[in-house]
Amino acid sequence: MLTSNRSVVAGIVGKKKFQYDIWGDAVNIASRMESHGTVGRVNISQKTYDVIKNEAIFSFEHRSKVAAKGKGEVDMYYVNRA
Repeated sequence: MLTSNRSVVAGIVGKKKFQYDIWGDAVNIASRMESHGTVGRVNISQKTYDVIKNEAIFSFEHRSKVAAKGKGEVDMYYVNRA
């Protein structure tokens, strides 16, 4: 199981029509990663890379630092089957 120390807050929004939503740093990072991703490729953050980098079934391509709005430069990696 992967865990993160990034915070997420969840709640109900609305008075007549209710909608469930989540907010927080983890959501913002995920959004930035999705917008900088490539179709058909798995894009992971530095924190996830640090957890799985020694798994023999994967190889990784460092993408360098990618500008993430509101977060500055964020290291991202593509994951491949080894």
